[in-house]
Amino acid sequence: MSESSRRDAALRGARELLPLSPGIFAWGLVTGVAMVKSGLSTLDATILSLLAYAGSAQLAAMPLIATLAPLWLVTLTAIIVNLRFVVYTALLRPHFTHLTAGRRLWLGYIVGDIMFVRFTTLLQQEPNHPHKVAYYTGGALANWVIWQVSSLIGIFAASAIPASWGLELAGTLALVALLVPLCRQWPAFAGAVAAAVVAVLAHSLPLRLGLLCGVVVGIAVALFVDHQSKDRQSRQRDASERTPS
Repeated sequence: MSESSRRDAALRGARELLPLSPGIFAWGLVTGVAMVKSGLSTLDATILSLLAYAGSAQLAAMPLIATLAPLWLVTLTAIIVNLRFVVYTALLRPHFTHLTAGRRLWLGYIVGDIMFVRFTTLLQQEPNHPHKVAYYTGGALANWVIWQVSSLIGIFAASAIPASWGLELAGTLALVALLVPLCRQWPAFAGAVAAAVVAVLAHSLPLRLGLLCGVVVGIAVALFVDHQSKDRQSRQRDASERTPS
């Protein structure tokens, strides 16, 4: 396996992520601004951005921090919102098991929603691609750099960015563009619909618990539908095997 081919695969991963960079940039900028406007200092927001690298969890936690919600609720909300990364890493694991523990930890840290979608697309279209790790690394690093640059711009320019820019809408649209491809599978679609309905119905709950309820219900529905789908496929397969030819 030549070094040049791995480098080409990494560059391809970064190149195929670039068309999605405006959405990543907008969402990172929104998150950076939100952290500072929620009361965090510039230093605290910078450290959080570099260590957490989880925009949706950060944005879910910021309103709770701003309203002085209990620490347990802030922590629980961030963990639940980020539970999808457990699923991501479980699906990525078979392709990275041959790597050292340190490298797997690094690749796990830079996993992101958009690059995960790009990587699973590669696996579907080119299952025998010889440089999957390099492709993933190149794209995930590009994602990380774009996110951190935009987040830091938002952090340091928060006071100068007016609300009239509508960055919240731009970031939301970026997430919608990401969510739609993921909803091609029935479990993901069912979970997204359930989460949205519950979050809207529970919007008036204190401490923004409506969002937390929506996430929990969405995950539960997605897992239930996925289990039912696999169970139905298993029964159909067993029935077909028992049918005499």
